[in-house]
Amino acid sequence: MSKETEKQRWQRNFADLLQELRVAQTGVQILFAFLLTLPFSAGFERTTAFQKDVYIVALLSAAGATALIISPVAFHRALFRQGRKPELVRFAHRMASGGLAFMLVSMVSAVLLITDFVLDRTIAFGLSAVTAIWFLTFWAVLPFARRNWGEDDLEDDEDSPTSYGG
Repeated sequence: MSKETEKQRWQRNFADLLQELRVAQTGVQILFAFLLTLPFSAGFERTTAFQKDVYIVALLSAAGATALIISPVAFHRALFRQGRKPELVRFAHRMASGGLAFMLVSMVSAVLLITDFVLDRTIAFGLSAVTAIWFLTFWAVLPFARRNWGEDDLEDDEDSPTSYGG
C-alpha cells in the first residue's frame, strides 16, 4: 500500500468536508424553506410578539447557516486550480463549524417557536433547552470527548493475540 502524499491528503480532506457539508446543507435548506413559507400559512397572524421575535431569530440564523455551509463552494470556485487546497480546507472547516452553530440556533429557535405556539411557554422553554442539550451533546460534546477514539482501539488491536497485524 503506497503512502498518501501531502497533496492527496489535502484533496481527501476537502472531499470529506464537502460530503459532510452536503448532509448539513440538505437539513438547513429544508428548515430554511419551512421558515420562509411559515408567515404565509394560516394561523401565523395569531402569533404573539415573542413568537414573531423567535421566528426572526430562527429565520436569520437559518439564512446564516445556509450562507456559511454553501460558502466553501464559492471559495473553491475562486481558488480553482491555484494549488491552495490547504487554505481552502481550513476555510471550509471554519465555515462548516460556523454554519453548524447557526444551524443549532435555528433548530432550537424553531422548536421554541412551534412549542410556544401549541404549549405553555414554560414547557416550550423546557423542551427547547432539552433540544439544545441534545444537539450540543451529539454535535460537540461527544465528538470532542472522543477525538482520539480510534487510538485506543489501535493500541488494543496491536496487543491482541488475535490481531492480524494488518
